[in-house]
Amino acid sequence: MKKIIKNGTIVTASDTYKADILVENGVIATISKNITDSSAEVVDAEGKYVFPGGVDPHTHLEMPFGGTVSKDDFETGTKAAAFGGTTTVIDFCITNKGKPLQNSIDQWHAKSKDKAVIDYGFHLMISEMNEDVLNELPKVMDQEGITSFKVFMAYKNVFQADDGTLFKTLETAKELGGLVMVHAENGDVIDHLVNKALAKGNTDPIYHALTRPPEAEGEATGRAAQLTGLADSQLYVVHVSCEESANKIAEARKKGYDVWGETCPQYLALDQSYMDQPNFEGAKYVWSPPLREKWNQEKLWNALKTGELQTIGSDQCSFDFEGQKDLGKGDFTKIPNGGPMIEDRVSILFSEGVKKGRITLNQFVDMTSTRSAKLFGLYPKKGTISVGTDADIVIFDPNVERTISVETHHMAVDYNAFEGMKVTGEPISVLSRGEFVIKDKQFVGEVGSGEYLKRARYGKLTSDTDEAALVE
Repeated sequence: MKKIIKNGTIVTASDTYKADILVENGVIATISKNITDSSAEVVDAEGKYVFPGGVDPHTHLEMPFGGTVSKDDFETGTKAAAFGGTTTVIDFCITNKGKPLQNSIDQWHAKSKDKAVIDYGFHLMISEMNEDVLNELPKVMDQEGITSFKVFMAYKNVFQADDGTLFKTLETAKELGGLVMVHAENGDVIDHLVNKALAKGNTDPIYHALTRPPEAEGEATGRAAQLTGLADSQLYVVHVSCEESANKIAEARKKGYDVWGETCPQYLALDQSYMDQPNFEGAKYVWSPPLREKWNQEKLWNALKTGELQTIGSDQCSFDFEGQKDLGKGDFTKIPNGGPMIEDRVSILFSEGVKKGRITLNQFVDMTSTRSAKLFGLYPKKGTISVGTDADIVIFDPNVERTISVETHHMAVDYNAFEGMKVTGEPISVLSRGEFVIKDKQFVGEVGSGEYLKRARYGKLTSDTDEAALVE
């Protein structure tokens, strides 16, 4: 059925204006004043913002890690994302050395099939770069539409790749039109510091942070950026948590390197003190990179405001406190890394960012939706509101106040990392390709209605305002 969204204030990355939107056949058909159509359902957005659906470029749904599997799968995770105003997620396929890349992709298709309630795509982990991988990558890009590749510089003896693999991946991405993503922490140094801590009997959750210092993140970020410049390639640094890493990205961009940075709501709203709580409570906040000292928060907000960081991912990777996180009692290295972030990403950025004057409303839309859509080959189908785009739309009340809690969230996990935090602003209704997934804060979507997205190759963005020159 056709829909008319009336009386709302439309906000994109570049514009803010009052208009109606006519939705037909899953796309935006018309944007104009005073649209009328007797055959259309009328949705009144008076007093509300109308945003493009959020694009979360960083999720780990049903991901195996540390002897267990993250709690939210493609059904619960995408439902929670929708409640939070996100209509597209890009999840990570974890690969295995010596095995065809397609094996992992097939596993992720099996995990997501008939489960997702919003649209989704995949990134692909690269753990080795040899002739087999080189020969398979063009097929992966052409047939699967996977055009971004993640290299871990951390998790020694689990995920960590060496510098040679990273550099070869950068060279290959340059040639094929892919975007390389890095988890930037010096895994060798961290491994040494972890062993020293355990030898001294330091096993509490806080030592997860103390053995992964910001210097290790800054060093790895700078190294990855330098290698990107050497390869004349393109790089996206995930989950930037501290000033050291943000500064390295800013330095690289000043040199003209094609380097982009993502941070996450947890680093903007939480700090290292959460990990130093008694009774193992700190384990709830164990993820990598770890939470930092509180002063880093304003450094990250400033980097977002000035454009030195460009996107907000959730790094969603939820584990129950009881039965999963507690695997690490007596040894912080056995605490599964990750937290439940997918649902509160948009609200926290609006409340802590826009409402507190740290970023503009248009910057907020760019960070939560548009920039990721451009970088990851989804724009303009996703990430904006204009005629012909997918009708992924969020009707958002900017004034409603609420308290984040496990009692009211929609994730499958048994705690909320932002428990008790008061936020202003909340998605009221959410449409995916013109159909309501959330209507008046109730789930009305259909499990399995989310579509897999094949993404375009990376096109270099020559400035913060240029459109992506996407390579078909």
